[in-house]
Amino acid sequence: MNSNDYKHISNFYVAGINYKKSDASIRGQFAITNEQYEAILTLAAERGLNELFILSTCNRTEIYGFGYSSEQLIDLLCSQTAGDAATFKKAAYIKKGQHAVEHVFQVGAGLDSQILGDYEIVGQLKTAVKFSKERGFVGAFTERLINCVLQSSKLIKNSTALSGGTVSVSFAAVQYIRDTVTDIRSKNILLLGVGKIGRNTCKNLVDYLETTNITLINRTTEKAAELANELGLSCAPLSDLDAHIKKADIILVATNAAEPTILKSHLEGGSQKLIIDLSIPYNVEDAAQLLPNVQMVNVDELSKLKDETLKKREAEVPKAKGIIGELMIEFMDWYDMRKHVPLLKDLKSKLKSLYTHHQHLHLATTTCPKTLDVQIQRVLNDTAGKIKLNNQRGCQYINAITEFISAKN
Repeated sequence: MNSNDYKHISNFYVAGINYKKSDASIRGQFAITNEQYEAILTLAAERGLNELFILSTCNRTEIYGFGYSSEQLIDLLCSQTAGDAATFKKAAYIKKGQHAVEHVFQVGAGLDSQILGDYEIVGQLKTAVKFSKERGFVGAFTERLINCVLQSSKLIKNSTALSGGTVSVSFAAVQYIRDTVTDIRSKNILLLGVGKIGRNTCKNLVDYLETTNITLINRTTEKAAELANELGLSCAPLSDLDAHIKKADIILVATNAAEPTILKSHLEGGSQKLIIDLSIPYNVEDAAQLLPNVQMVNVDELSKLKDETLKKREAEVPKAKGIIGELMIEFMDWYDMRKHVPLLKDLKSKLKSLYTHHQHLHLATTTCPKTLDVQIQRVLNDTAGKIKLNNQRGCQYINAITEFISAKN
């Protein structure tokens, strides 16, 4: 596929599933690990697709990119997932062109999050795009779009109360513990996984529950040790998981494993335990929920928690949408100008050519090359401004420039 043939905004798609139509068990079938992400990008190159990224969180899996159809992107994504394309399509939303652009703005602002205004999505979006960029799958369109989305998100955070208060999935977990567990300081807490969600959860545990009776376990022991040292907590190697599960009263699971990490066999015959699974797919075996000594809570249940903070956030939505509208206009102006870049490059070459071939002109004898470049750039900037006129005069201006470039010196 020739990239110039299909990189029109009308061929920019997002296809995804999220919490609105898919429960955690369905979303888990389409959660993407870094290994799967890598395989998808390799396959994309083989299929001639060269600009895309995948956002996979506990609440959504979305593929964004250019293609001849949304089917291309869905088939590409589902080639590496546990769930198939047919299952994905039943729950999927598909948007294209400016609607897809608007969607990523809303996602980046937290307007589409399960917990309204959840700012954790910004970091997840950055990570997703960075992964694709490092492998050569982020072009000028995506780069500019994400920069505008991040700028919009920052403006919304700083000038509205949409992300005000302390409401996120990680905080909701801590809030649930605070509301349902008595004598928290006497409880042994085990946190499994210290990625982005795990770190945030851990810091919230320390800040809001005022307890340090927490043990951290991670696949990479060094990362657990680093966070434990920072917060004054304990850590243990993954090989000691079974022993620490038996000792724990509260277990928080924030891993990103493809298969359950905590099994029914870990919990059978043990003491009463509260387990909060923040992972998608679930990292606690389904059968464990049936044990009489286990109380299970998952991300969907946590996200139903409502409080006054969320009500205040809802009042800020119109302001946030206004900011998004302004940044979308800025992005679309940039996109509309992109199609005139070849024309402006030709005009620049023409002006330099005139200078070279007509050195007897006053301009040529008194202007140094650096000053000339500045003057030519001013002409180009002025020209770009006139081209922005999306009307008959603008079209006539473009035609006049084309004729000027075509004319012989």
